[in-house]
Amino acid sequence: MQIALIIIGVIVGLIVILFLVAKRKLSKIEKVPDSQKIITLTDQNFVNQTKNKLILVDFWAPWCAPCRMMAPVLNELSNELDKAFVGKLDVEKNQGIASKYNVRSIPTLIVFKNGKEVDRFVGVKNKDFLLKKLHAFL
Repeated sequence: MQIALIIIGVIVGLIVILFLVAKRKLSKIEKVPDSQKIITLTDQNFVNQTKNKLILVDFWAPWCAPCRMMAPVLNELSNELDKAFVGKLDVEKNQGIASKYNVRSIPTLIVFKNGKEVDRFVGVKNKDFLLKKLHAFL
């Protein structure tokens, strides 16, 4: 019985250490401000902002390290696009839209054309990949 308690104590200790290390690494990831061309989406403006256009929507959260890694890529992408747009939706503040589109993992990037979902990607993607996918719908 004592050995089991010791093993559980060691496991809990290791989990705490891993959590602290991960938190420290996350705090070192630089927060990149959004480009002025990126549209901030909410549950209230989502339908209006996605209709009658081609838009790539980033479903993200501030605590998500891969989401923060996507910020510079999306900034560059938004500055290069002239016939398409980039939008970001914080899933913590706008759970209704995230739920409607069954967003289960973040970052999730969904391409909307005239308000309808036409493609979806999960995880970190590079600018060239995203450009190629968007140009297919222009």
